Amino acid sequence: MIGQDLTIEKLSISFEGKQIVHELSFQIKPGTILAMVGESGSGKSVTARSLVGLAGDRAQITAQSLRLGDHDLLGLDEEGWSELRGKEIGFVLQDALTSLDPLRTIGQEIEEALTVHGQLRGWRHRRARRERVLELLRNSAVSEPETRIQERANELSGGLRQRALIASAIALNPGIIIVDEPTTALDASTVARVLTLFSDLRDAGHGILLISHDIEAVSQIADTIIVVKEGRLIEQGEADQILNRPSQEYTRLLLSSIPGQHHKLPRPSVQKTEDVSPLLVVKDIVKFYPKSRGLSRIAVDHVSFTLRRGETLGILGESGSGKTTTARIVTGFLEPDAGNVWFDGKIWNGVCADTDRSVDERERRPYRHEMGIVYQDPLSSFDPRWTVQHILADALEANNVPHTEVPERITALLELVSLTPDLSRRRPLQLSGGQRQRIAIARAIAGRPKLIVCDEPVSALDVSVQAQILELLKYIQDRFQISYLFISYDLGVVKEISDEVIVMYDGKIVDYGKTDHIFKKPKHQFTKNLIGLNNF
Repeated sequence: MIGQDLTIEKLSISFEGKQIVHELSFQIKPGTILAMVGESGSGKSVTARSLVGLAGDRAQITAQSLRLGDHDLLGLDEEGWSELRGKEIGFVLQDALTSLDPLRTIGQEIEEALTVHGQLRGWRHRRARRERVLELLRNSAVSEPETRIQERANELSGGLRQRALIASAIALNPGIIIVDEPTTALDASTVARVLTLFSDLRDAGHGILLISHDIEAVSQIADTIIVVKEGRLIEQGEADQILNRPSQEYTRLLLSSIPGQHHKLPRPSVQKTEDVSPLLVVKDIVKFYPKSRGLSRIAVDHVSFTLRRGETLGILGESGSGKTTTARIVTGFLEPDAGNVWFDGKIWNGVCADTDRSVDERERRPYRHEMGIVYQDPLSSFDPRWTVQHILADALEANNVPHTEVPERITALLELVSLTPDLSRRRPLQLSGGQRQRIAIARAIAGRPKLIVCDEPVSALDVSVQAQILELLKYIQDRFQISYLFISYDLGVVKEISDEVIVMYDGKIVDYGKTDHIFKKPKHQFTKNLIGLNNF
């Protein structure tokens, strides 16, 4: 075996007198995968951070025992953790974009892990470092690693950023690896490759703590599972027993909430508008991105579609298939190299036929409030200095809500997304990933737009909260006739919420049609493989 047992007995974590984790006990053994599942805000991520000394200065951590083999982790100072972290315990954070330095290339990020503990340090080992980085990227299911090592985090898709983090975490071959939501931003085929990587690491003797709300992923590789709720252990046991014969009602609720495994969620009986004209028309958009040596690659290749009022168009595809680039062109935050976008009958992006010039933001600004956005990485879209109250107040005031009505509207928005008013005093870094995503949804809804572009809007949420949010989005859609452009790697989520679906592969649309037709009679082989991987 490569590593040693990581033993946790009666771990408790508090912040400013409020207890978040209550006497958790479990053990991570070499050559096994232990999965921790539970709702957002249940203490999963803060538990993971405490095991690598990153819970923060405000955290009060107590335990009967917190040991890696014979080493007592409770007594470590920052210098001790720095020596241990990465070398003995690897850690993959949940928020990939904020975890990577935007000023450094991916190659430089991973090289740092190889040099910080003295391994491969110095110019003499430059070639060996490069070869090791390429090997790590290949093992982490990153295609074209020779190109990727020269790119920065903002030039990569969410899935590629996550895989770069995994490569960095395993660089020093640590005995214990803690991964916090490693499949959140990944499509089904990439998830399969990453899960295979974790299985191979387990077979090589590594012990892995997998923290995830993705029960489908957990079911494929976990040896044992612990279920937590509000920082307390609810149930633990062998994976087969937990998944097929759970003893607790809460576990059964989590398992029954997996999107796409049952029927589509019913829509509330609300009268639809008779206006079925397209709200959004995208025609032959093209986007190139520069590569090394003056070359370029095509990220979006003559993509065309329409979205009607009050309906949802789902976009499926692998990481790097062009989904997010398409969304950025639709929102007007990225100009296409060719093609046009029309929104509510107005030219929104591209070249105006009558003036032969590109539409600029000054022309969009009067109508900007009519298009809401929910980003894939909610933390990076918030000002970390602002409280939730400030974030939502800013959105409401930007949409001309009277100042006197703002507090009441903030409370209503929080209730809409299943959050309590006391969260309004917290800042983004004090929230769980799922809570941040719900705040992002509340912000997008604040102006009651005609269209909301949703880029992985439920990717950070556990399955029970996913179901609640999907029901909420449908209710809002039917009440206000909002249209959704819904981008996701999760076939189950797209199947439940979408009226129509397009499937993208290598920048192109390879399948397009009604949701049921796409899932029952896909035309393109890629779509068939994608649906087969998810057992639909």
